Amino acid sequence: MPPVLDSLDRQLIDLLKVNARLPVVKLAKALGCARSTVQLRLKALEDAGVVSGYTISVATVRSAPGINAMVMISSESKDERSVVRALSRLHNINKLYTISGRYDLCAMLTAESTDELDATIDRIREIKGVIDTFSTVLLSKKLDRPE
Repeated sequence: MPPVLDSLDRQLIDLLKVNARLPVVKLAKALGCARSTVQLRLKALEDAGVVSGYTISVATVRSAPGINAMVMISSESKDERSVVRALSRLHNINKLYTISGRYDLCAMLTAESTDELDATIDRIREIKGVIDTFSTVLLSKKLDRPE
């Protein structure tokens, strides 16, 4: 059973999501509590597995090629497992989510050109069990917090 997080724990996690490298002193000041309280909370969150690590975010090189797109996929429910396996084999799909609503899956992908994007979407549509797709190209990133 996951630990119960109180308001202070959630606020601490939110601050770390924005900047995991904040010093304990600054975290304590932002939370309005003692440094020792933050240290104890962090240790408890780590021990409970709520916080599993700290990371950095590396900026993407502006000149790096890449078109990011989101492809919504509707599939036959009986074929969903095989559709997911087939999608997992496409090298330029970075993330794949199950979703609710009209579509069953959402694939996040990166292509080096519109031709590659088009070919990837065609390959998705050719997968047995895929009924329909809806694609949109992502233009710019306005916020990117670690998960």
